[in-house]
Formats: sequence, C-alpha cells, structure tokens
Amino acid sequence: MQIHIVQSGDTLHKIATTYGITIDAIVSTNELPHPDRLVVGQALVIPIEGRIYIVQKGDSLWSIGQKFHISYTELASYNQIPIHFPLQIGMRLHIPPQPKEKKQTNAYVEPSGNTVSEFLRDHTTAIAPYLTYLSPFTYRVNEDGSLIAPPLQYFPKIAEVNNNVLVMVISNLKDGAFNTQLASIILNNTAIQNQFISHIIAEAKRVGFGGIHFDFERIRLEDREAYNQFLRIARDRFHAEGLTISTALAPKTSANQPGEWYVGHDYKAHGEIVDYVVVMTYEWGYSGGPPMAVSPLPSVRQVLEYALTVIPAHKIMMGQNLYGYDWTLPFVQGSTARAISPQQAIEIAANHHAAIQYDTTAQAPFFHYISQDGKQHEVWFEDARSIQAKFDLMKELNLRGISYWKLGLSFPQNWLLLRDQFEIEKLRHS
Repeated sequence: MQIHIVQSGDTLHKIATTYGITIDAIVSTNELPHPDRLVVGQALVIPIEGRIYIVQKGDSLWSIGQKFHISYTELASYNQIPIHFPLQIGMRLHIPPQPKEKKQTNAYVEPSGNTVSEFLRDHTTAIAPYLTYLSPFTYRVNEDGSLIAPPLQYFPKIAEVNNNVLVMVISNLKDGAFNTQLASIILNNTAIQNQFISHIIAEAKRVGFGGIHFDFERIRLEDREAYNQFLRIARDRFHAEGLTISTALAPKTSANQPGEWYVGHDYKAHGEIVDYVVVMTYEWGYSGGPPMAVSPLPSVRQVLEYALTVIPAHKIMMGQNLYGYDWTLPFVQGSTARAISPQQAIEIAANHHAAIQYDTTAQAPFFHYISQDGKQHEVWFEDARSIQAKFDLMKELNLRGISYWKLGLSFPQNWLLLRDQFEIEKLRHS
C-alpha cells in the first residue's frame, strides 16, 4: 500500500495514472463520497503491492534499501536492474511488501441507549474480520456487586462468525461518570467482591464471553493496592474458568504521577497480574480542552516507553482513537468540541475549501475553516499518515497489538493499512 498526499492540481485520473491503477480502485479503497472533490493535503491509500519510491538527488540502491529495511541486492532484483545501475532523479522504483507481523487487535463498541442500532451492527460486522477481541462497552457494577448489562443483541453472533474473542468490559461508571466511591466500595468489601466475581463468571458463561476487561477509573490512591489484590483474586477465579483478564490503564509516564485519573493505576502490578493491558494513549486533545492532536506521537511514545520499564511488551496493547475533534475558536474553558470521524473531517474540509496541514512533530493532520455563522474552527483528526506513524511505533516497540476506541466512526484507511501490514491473530477458532 502507498500513501499519497493530494497536491494542488491533482485529480483522480492523474493519481491513478501515476500508480498504474484505476480511478475506481482509489475511490472504493478510500470510500470517497465525492470523487470530484479532492482536498489539498488529503491522504489517500493507493492499493498497490508494496510501494513506489521516486529517486531523489543523492540516492543509491544502498541508501534506498536502508530506508526501507531491505538489501540493495533485493531492491535491484525486485526492479530487474543491475546492482550497479545508475539511478536517475525522478526514476520510479518498486519497493517490495514487507513480511507481515502477527499482532492482536481489540475494538470497543458502545451502543447508544437501550439497543444496538442497525448502523452500529453493520459497521461492527464490517470491522470484525480485523479484530482479535470485540469488547462491548460496558457492564456497570452496582454497590452490591450485581451487574447492569449493556445492549448486546448482535455482538455475540458477530464475534462467533468472525472468530473474535468476545470480551466483557466492566466499569465503575455511574450516572455517566467514573465513580470513585463506587470503586472503593467494591474494592474494599470481600463479600461484595466474591458476589461480583461470581456474577461476572455466570454472565460470561451465559453470553459466551472469553475474556473479562476491567475499566475502573478515578480510583483513589488509598485503593490502589486494594485494586491490585482484587485483580489477583479475580484472575485466579477467571483462569480456573478459562477466561482471560485484562485492564485499561490511564496514560502514565511515571509510577507516582499525580492526578485523579492516574494514582489508582499501578502499572507494575497490573503487568504482573493480568494477561494484557490496554494503555489509553489518547485524549491529550479532548472535547473539553484546547485544540490539539488527540494522540500526539511524542506523548504516546513517552507513555509506552515508561510502560515498557515495568510491563512486558507482549502484554501491552496501544490505545488508538478512531475520532478527532472540531473546536470553535477562540477556545473558551467550559466549551465542548464536537467529536467527528476521519471521514467527516475530510468532508468538512471539502465543504469549506480548507487545505489540510500536517504537524510532523505530533504526526497528526489538522485544518482551519470558517463556518456559515462566521465562526472560526480548528479540526484535528487521524489519517493514513498518522495511523502509519502509530503502526511504526507499535512495530518498533514490539507491542502485543492495538486497541481502538471506538467502533462506529468511519476510518477505512486504518483497516486497509492494518490488514496490509499485520497478520491479525485469531485466538478463537470455528
């Protein structure tokens, strides 16, 4: 697969001719709703084997091979040229596809209201082939350890058909927010804990869950060790039933990082206790904050490099957002940005004739536009370049895989690049 950045004057015909493919292939691959409206700065995935490299001044087969981690002899052979062939500036070289790495993938899916919409059902069905785990969000726990189930409807069957491990996500959400007091009650009462775990196992057996995932957030520092001990007890009981156990962790960069979202999560202990963790490496740019990239690469790297000091790489799932935000400027504290999908971001840019820019430090695309009411807006989102940067980081750090929040937001390029570069591990077999 090749990533092409739309330049001024580009047309689909010109791009298709450049890469020797059809216009229809580009349109269908990128799910372009308006093929006649390309946006300057838009990233397109070009469905070709490997990629094409245009020779630059000073290039040699050796230097190009180093860039793409292949030998100069392999590069020459693949392009059917002698190893001492004089390269000309502007010459096109074909770079062979790299071997696929085996990774695990997870996606949360959150129904709205009391039912799973047809749209969410269809979207989940389309994405399930790319997943190891499918994680409906969320069961909620009551103060007596009983459970409130989310609407599941189609999800167990979708997971079964696509050999996904269906994961039971359980949180301390109450009235729409993560509740510190609720977590404290559960984590400090042995009788309630035993009931809680028994309810989980019974529900897992009833529905067909293969794993249990705790997303307990805003835990007090005083309850951190209680959470660790609860996980040890739960792990032993779950493993005895053939169930995996995993947790979601706030994005920390040190063991004693202050803040209500961080103090209750003990990276080292979770790394020792559970089967895998999802590190929530997103929401630096968030709906209630000022405009910025949702998951800037330097911040993501810093969190993961800290995690690797206390958690084995094979237990770490990198969190990845499938959304961006549209902020109204000037930013006012207390205002809320609108969440949008990558496809919606491209549509907004096209409708307002806004060129897309790319922050090479954050490794994220952004643009500005003026809405019909005359207000200025700033949009940060994800595209093929930004997700490729995350895939490269995942490979470099040799992580277990990637976990997406959340399904229902259209980002076709992500799934194309994921399938192109990784062999998705399936732990459940038909």
